[in-house]
Amino acid sequence: MATIVWHKKAKQEFRNYVENARIEFGMSTARSWQKQRKEIEWRLVRYPSSYTPEPLLGDMDILYRSCQIMHRRFKIIYTYDEISDVVHVMDIWDTRMNPKTLIKRIK
Repeated sequence: MATIVWHKKAKQEFRNYVENARIEFGMSTARSWQKQRKEIEWRLVRYPSSYTPEPLLGDMDILYRSCQIMHRRFKIIYTYDEISDVVHVMDIWDTRMNPKTLIKRIK
Protein backbone atom coordinates (compact mmCIF):
# COMPACT_ATOMS: atom_id res chain seq x y z
CA MET A 1 0.00 0.00 0.00
CA ALA A 2 1.21 3.46 -0.93
CA THR A 3 2.00 6.26 1.47
CA ILE A 4 0.41 9.67 0.90
CA VAL A 5 2.44 12.84 1.39
CA TRP A 6 0.50 16.10 1.31
CA HIS A 7 2.81 18.91 0.32
CA LYS A 8 2.53 22.05 2.40
CA LYS A 9 0.81 24.16 -0.28
CA ALA A 10 -1.82 21.50 -1.01
CA LYS A 11 -2.53 20.91 2.67
CA GLN A 12 -2.99 24.62 3.30
CA GLU A 13 -5.23 25.04 0.22
CA PHE A 14 -7.46 22.20 1.37
CA ARG A 15 -7.74 23.70 4.86
CA ASN A 16 -8.64 27.10 3.39
CA TYR A 17 -11.33 25.64 1.12
CA VAL A 18 -12.87 23.62 3.94
CA GLU A 19 -12.86 26.62 6.27
CA ASN A 20 -14.50 28.78 3.60
CA ALA A 21 -17.11 26.06 3.03
CA ARG A 22 -17.82 25.97 6.76
CA ILE A 23 -18.35 29.73 6.82
CA GLU A 24 -20.41 29.92 3.61
CA PHE A 25 -22.37 26.66 3.66
CA GLY A 26 -22.16 25.32 7.20
CA MET A 27 -20.47 22.59 9.16
CA SER A 28 -22.17 19.69 7.35
CA THR A 29 -20.63 20.78 4.02
CA ALA A 30 -17.19 21.11 5.58
CA ARG A 31 -17.50 17.63 7.10
CA SER A 32 -18.69 16.24 3.76
CA TRP A 33 -15.59 17.62 2.03
CA GLN A 34 -13.34 16.11 4.69
CA LYS A 35 -15.11 12.78 4.25
CA GLN A 36 -14.57 12.94 0.49
CA ARG A 37 -10.87 13.57 1.08
CA LYS A 38 -10.64 10.46 3.26
CA GLU A 39 -12.42 8.38 0.61
CA ILE A 40 -10.01 9.57 -2.07
CA GLU A 41 -7.04 8.88 0.21
CA TRP A 42 -8.37 5.35 0.83
CA ARG A 43 -8.40 4.73 -2.92
CA LEU A 44 -5.00 6.36 -3.49
CA VAL A 45 -3.35 4.20 -0.84
CA ARG A 46 -4.66 1.04 -2.49
CA TYR A 47 -4.76 2.04 -6.17
CA PRO A 48 -2.51 5.06 -6.68
CA SER A 49 -2.62 4.91 -10.48
CA SER A 50 -6.39 4.54 -10.71
CA TYR A 51 -7.16 8.20 -11.40
CA THR A 52 -6.63 9.59 -14.89
CA PRO A 53 -3.68 11.72 -15.96
CA GLU A 54 -4.43 15.44 -15.77
CA PRO A 55 -4.81 16.61 -19.39
CA LEU A 56 -3.77 20.20 -18.62
CA LEU A 57 -0.39 18.95 -17.37
CA GLY A 58 0.26 16.45 -20.16
CA ASP A 59 3.32 18.33 -21.45
CA MET A 60 5.18 18.06 -18.14
CA ASP A 61 8.10 15.70 -17.58
CA ILE A 62 6.31 14.12 -14.62
CA LEU A 63 2.97 12.33 -14.96
CA TYR A 64 0.42 14.28 -12.93
CA ARG A 65 -2.92 12.71 -12.12
CA SER A 66 -6.06 14.33 -10.80
CA CYS A 67 -9.28 13.42 -9.09
CA GLN A 68 -12.27 15.63 -8.61
CA ILE A 69 -13.48 16.43 -5.15
CA MET A 70 -16.03 18.66 -3.45
CA HIS A 71 -18.87 18.66 -5.97
CA ARG A 72 -16.43 18.46 -8.90
CA ARG A 73 -15.43 22.03 -8.20
CA PHE A 74 -11.88 21.14 -7.20
CA LYS A 75 -9.21 18.70 -8.32
CA ILE A 76 -6.55 17.04 -6.24
CA ILE A 77 -3.37 17.10 -8.33
CA TYR A 78 -0.86 14.40 -7.48
CA THR A 79 2.05 12.31 -8.71
CA TYR A 80 2.86 8.72 -7.89
CA ASP A 81 6.41 7.48 -7.38
CA GLU A 82 6.22 3.75 -8.05
CA ILE A 83 9.74 3.04 -6.82
CA SER A 84 9.16 4.44 -3.34
CA ASP A 85 5.39 3.72 -3.44
CA VAL A 86 4.55 7.30 -2.44
CA VAL A 87 1.69 9.50 -3.63
CA HIS A 88 2.65 13.18 -3.58
CA VAL A 89 -0.38 15.47 -3.37
CA MET A 90 0.92 18.62 -5.01
CA ASP A 91 -2.06 20.97 -5.21
CA ILE A 92 -5.79 21.49 -4.86
CA TRP A 93 -7.02 23.32 -7.93
CA ASP A 94 -10.28 25.22 -8.28
CA THR A 95 -11.55 24.19 -11.72
CA ARG A 96 -13.24 27.55 -12.23
CA MET A 97 -9.83 29.18 -12.55
CA ASN A 98 -8.05 29.75 -15.83
CA PRO A 99 -6.30 26.48 -16.83
CA LYS A 100 -3.04 28.37 -17.36
CA THR A 101 -3.07 29.10 -13.62
CA LEU A 102 -2.73 25.40 -12.83
CA ILE A 103 0.27 25.04 -15.11
CA LYS A 104 1.96 28.03 -13.47
CA ARG A 105 1.25 26.71 -9.97
CA ILE A 106 2.75 23.30 -10.72
CA LYS A 107 5.91 24.60 -12.41
